[in-house]
Amino acid sequence: MSKPEIKIEVVSDVVCPWCYIGKRRLEKAVDQLKNDYDIKITFSPFELNADMPAEGLDQKLYLSKKFGSQERYEQITSHVTSTAKDEGLSFDFKKQKVSPNTRDAHRVIWYAQQEGKQPAAKEAFMKAYFEEGIDLSKKENLITVAEKAGLNKEKVKALLESNDGLAEVALAEQMNHQRGISGVPFYIINNKYGVSGAQPSETFIKVLTEIGQQVTTEGEACDIATKDC
Repeated sequence: MSKPEIKIEVVSDVVCPWCYIGKRRLEKAVDQLKNDYDIKITFSPFELNADMPAEGLDQKLYLSKKFGSQERYEQITSHVTSTAKDEGLSFDFKKQKVSPNTRDAHRVIWYAQQEGKQPAAKEAFMKAYFEEGIDLSKKENLITVAEKAGLNKEKVKALLESNDGLAEVALAEQMNHQRGISGVPFYIINNKYGVSGAQPSETFIKVLTEIGQQVTTEGEACDIATKDC
């Protein structure tokens, strides 16, 4: 007997610290539920700084202005670094000098889904930014990170030299805004339920279990979406 399927669409940005923390917490929950449910995760784009110049801006200056002061910047980055450590992540904001425009990273992640490597690409970009201090505003760095995630170097280079994926990323972002999503991470489960924020793993387990139980109790029906009858 096949396991009930749960689909999770994760709306997030690669430079969002809580998105990376939430990713780890969700993964821990999924690992605990893997024997009971077939959980499929996809990633949908969201740009926290859509108006960021292509070359990016000085990270510390940009975020200090965004947060209100350098002192507030230190407080926030220290807090998320400490929280990330509890999830096995090693954030290092001192390594990261540039706040990038993330549209090209989202294009690569969009392409990675077609190649069956989206989770690996998403992880690679987040790790590169938060732990390794890699400047994601530079196309050559995007290509290197993508290659580490298992993508073909020449195909990613060709993608970034074209407009491929721009319309698709823009459309997905527009749809997310129309859904009323204004903050990330945001999780859409089975196209029906929404969970906001980097919830603890225990919360994800509770929510996914409740939804999974609903899936298992659904009877046979005619479905215009799946064209079952």
